[in-house]
Amino acid sequence: MTPPVAKALRLKTSDTDFEVEFQKRLHWSSAEDAAIESRVAEILADVQKRGDLAVLEYTQRFDGLKADNMQQLVLTQAELKAAFEALPALQRDALEAAAKRVRSYHEAQKKASGESWSYKDEDGTLLGQKVTPLDRVGIYVPGGKAAYPSSVLMNAIPAHVAGVEEIIMVVPTPQGVKNALVLAAAYVAGVSRAFTIGGAQAVAALAYGTASVPKVDKITGPGNAYVASAKKRVFGTVGIDMIAGPSEILVLADGSTPPEWVAMDLFSQAEHDELAQSILLCPDADYIEKVQVAMDQLLPTLPRAAIIAKSMNDRGALIQTRSMQEACEISNRIAPEHLEVSSLNPHQWEPLLKHAGAVFLGAFTSESLGDYCAGPNHVLPTSGTARFSSPLGVYDFQKRSSLIEVSEKGAQTLGKIAAELAYGEGLQAHARAAELRLNPVPPQRKIP
Repeated sequence: MTPPVAKALRLKTSDTDFEVEFQKRLHWSSAEDAAIESRVAEILADVQKRGDLAVLEYTQRFDGLKADNMQQLVLTQAELKAAFEALPALQRDALEAAAKRVRSYHEAQKKASGESWSYKDEDGTLLGQKVTPLDRVGIYVPGGKAAYPSSVLMNAIPAHVAGVEEIIMVVPTPQGVKNALVLAAAYVAGVSRAFTIGGAQAVAALAYGTASVPKVDKITGPGNAYVASAKKRVFGTVGIDMIAGPSEILVLADGSTPPEWVAMDLFSQAEHDELAQSILLCPDADYIEKVQVAMDQLLPTLPRAAIIAKSMNDRGALIQTRSMQEACEISNRIAPEHLEVSSLNPHQWEPLLKHAGAVFLGAFTSESLGDYCAGPNHVLPTSGTARFSSPLGVYDFQKRSSLIEVSEKGAQTLGKIAAELAYGEGLQAHARAAELRLNPVPPQRKIP
């Protein structure tokens, strides 16, 4: 069998056909698979109608996990705690250290932007904003081919910090195989209740509620195409975090970082799946060649070499730019999920970068550290949505209510303004409601 080879597309911004080739490489078809959409619609409707019975049937069909009742699919707090205590000491310590850093970051985030506030203006009117947590949220944790304890931490901890009263976790366990690290992470992160269900049926159960699975206010967390489609369809019934596309990394390099480091950073996203995208922007042609050589040397050492090669060959790119400034401009156009600034002076370029899910500054800041334990959330906008979207955070588990308390004095001024505008809109009841609070009450306008 021929060993896999990763040969990313080589481009130069100075080439006349760069723009055309660049757009081809960026393009990712997100066209809905009609079969998946139709199947998901059936599953959602069935769970909404039959509740637990439908969830049990789909869990057996898709995960090969037979259960006579939903109680058999519940992960108890005792089981989560036992999983944590049974971990090797090094894994326990790493999990707790990562959770501590993630919690510290989100607590700082809450203090910076998540508190209620109010003020009184010159006439004594109180205006402000009341910030309150959601009551109950559901977090979806992928299972199957891979298990992601880090996703448990990144979804549950900010919800916990926000003050969410109940955090419901769903995680598929094909053939009944439970990942100890996922269970332990749920214990460390403060998950309230957990069920071994997955797929569109788990999303439906969380969105609509069943006899066993409580209805939530919001669903967060990544999943496969069925999960993404289901989240999109239940939006409006519940809130969702985002519709995530394939993982992405963009590395801006000035040639000062060991090429092996950059090569492995590109691989770190390519190994997720064949649709992941890894791009290098660098003004140094010799350095780009060194990165390719490092890729050739490192690829055979990795277990997921075939996936990496497919991703790099189909969607990867090594692009020579005219300068680092131009690299920053192109980065802003891409708006990547993960953006590494691998240079001697990353703070020189950071002010030029406007759009990215997360920015990793300096050669020692590998994207993988952000995935697991740096502290900021690793649930990030993809597919260019970083132009208008933000990482998952405490604010996703809070809502804001406006506070208005108009004083008697303030009503004399605001009432006249509101009445005038309301009459202009033809909404007489609005106008009269404001005028009734004027003192003394002025002559009534004749309603046309």
